[in-house]
Amino acid sequence: MDTRHGFGRRAIRWLPYGTLAGSTVLMLLTDFSQVLPIPVGLAVVGAVALWLFWFITLHPQWIDRPAVMRVFLIGLYCFFPVLILASPLFALFIWSGYMFVVTALQGRRALAGAALVAVFSAIGQIGGFVVIAEPGVLPGFLVLLAFNVVIGVAMTRMAMSNDAESERRRQMVIELGEANTKLAAAMRENAGLHAQLLAQAREAGVLDERQRLAGEIHDVLAQGLTGIVTQLEAADAATDRPADHDRHLAQARRLARDGLTEVRRSVQALRPQQLAAAALPDALTGVVDDWAALNDVPAELITTGTVRPLTPEVETTLLRAAQEALANVARHAGASRVALTLSYMEDVVSLDVRDDGAGFDPAAPREASEAGGHGLTAMRERLRRIAGTLEVESEPGAGTAISACVRAAA
Repeated sequence: MDTRHGFGRRAIRWLPYGTLAGSTVLMLLTDFSQVLPIPVGLAVVGAVALWLFWFITLHPQWIDRPAVMRVFLIGLYCFFPVLILASPLFALFIWSGYMFVVTALQGRRALAGAALVAVFSAIGQIGGFVVIAEPGVLPGFLVLLAFNVVIGVAMTRMAMSNDAESERRRQMVIELGEANTKLAAAMRENAGLHAQLLAQAREAGVLDERQRLAGEIHDVLAQGLTGIVTQLEAADAATDRPADHDRHLAQARRLARDGLTEVRRSVQALRPQQLAAAALPDALTGVVDDWAALNDVPAELITTGTVRPLTPEVETTLLRAAQEALANVARHAGASRVALTLSYMEDVVSLDVRDDGAGFDPAAPREASEAGGHGLTAMRERLRRIAGTLEVESEPGAGTAISACVRAAA
């Protein structure tokens, strides 16, 4: 019985009164082996009742103070033999001592206290101290005593285990409540962090979109305007050659129209015009052929591996990388030949652009072009957004090799 909480606490406060009253009634109704006179017995009962009333009823909080309860229990042990002398029927009340043992004592002391209660119960059950002294009664008393001790100790041990389990569960409930409180606080903190992360994600998204638009403007407007300027300058230089003059003007008009169409598509966040209705190798072939015709420099595209569809972001990035690399060749390299290789491998797709032009020192700082171009920085930024890489190999007078590599997730 859990004597510290719930039903057990109520039982320990009221059950002893009931057993004491019942034993007293039996004493008055019988003359079973009464050693003490009835008035003396009633006086002892009154003293026991007052003892219970002071410790259990007036000061119930003492149940949670084992040191005080031990004083109370010692007093009961002193009353038990006197009650037996008044009437052995008080063994009914003595039985309630098991409840106080569990409250006042711990461990082996509780088991020893239970055994002492069992001794007094057995004396009362056998008929009192007088009966034990009669010839032939002792063996039976020893059997009764052993039975009481075994049962009393076993019941006490079980009650102690129940009390320990109840206390453990109570502590678990308390800890669970504390954990729930901490969890609620953590959830509130996580909600704040989540809101902060959302704000940071929005800011990062805005920055990423700005970088994407900067790349689009560079790839579409800067490259297109550079081509237009080049053709217009060539037309000015060919004023004495009407056929070449008209051809350069026609090229400038075509570049302007293509650039306008590409700007509209970029603003609408659509794929590049070349990829709208063609696979990546075909789109790159068109870009290479147009560039070669525009700049009068031989250029070719070689595709290796098994061609397979890629994500729009990957294909767009590789196409833009090819356009930027070719634009750099036209502006800076003075090459006589350009070769592009598109390689489909198991895990990655790479685009290599090689020229036999002037080359440069990749470690040396380079000034921004008049077109405000990002050059290699723009290419690296585009590739970084899709977890790609850009490698540049070049040296003065030995040409340039650029390799863009991305994962081949479809």
